Amino acid sequence: MADGEKESAESMLAEIEKKITEAFDIFDHEANKTVDVREIGTIVRSLGCCPSEGELHDMLAEIEEEEPTGYIRFEKFLPMMTHILMEHRYKPAPEDQLLKAFEVLDSDHKGFLSQEELTKYMTEEAEPFTQEEMDEFLSAAVDPDRGVVLYKDYVSVMAVEDT
Repeated sequence: MADGEKESAESMLAEIEKKITEAFDIFDHEANKTVDVREIGTIVRSLGCCPSEGELHDMLAEIEEEEPTGYIRFEKFLPMMTHILMEHRYKPAPEDQLLKAFEVLDSDHKGFLSQEELTKYMTEEAEPFTQEEMDEFLSAAVDPDRGVVLYKDYVSVMAVEDT
């Protein structure tokens, strides 16, 4: 590796570690380099990763204390999260893939899904949404004028730009 490439890799690593530290610190309310285990999903997602609940559970198992305390220490979180970001794991679905998923659900090709249809799909299949998650999703996704989810418009809001 040439000196320039090494410096570039080191600066990229430093930038990633800085982003992780800043995201972690927001939830480190006691300023003691720990966060509530329930905040890890929010921190991971704020860093542009979209793991499933199962994948998030596996991540927690990797960094929790032998005797779980309900808190995650920064010194365990940083190397795991750095590795995940360096490998570009848990990337969000691209816009075209999200659109295809909605189109599959829209069997009548109406260009929208009703709140009832979406609630049924999102609470009864795969990793079901909680009522709170469903309420939050619908409040963001439902067109206020028509009362339905115009998914072609919504997928552009859902898609996360690759950084």
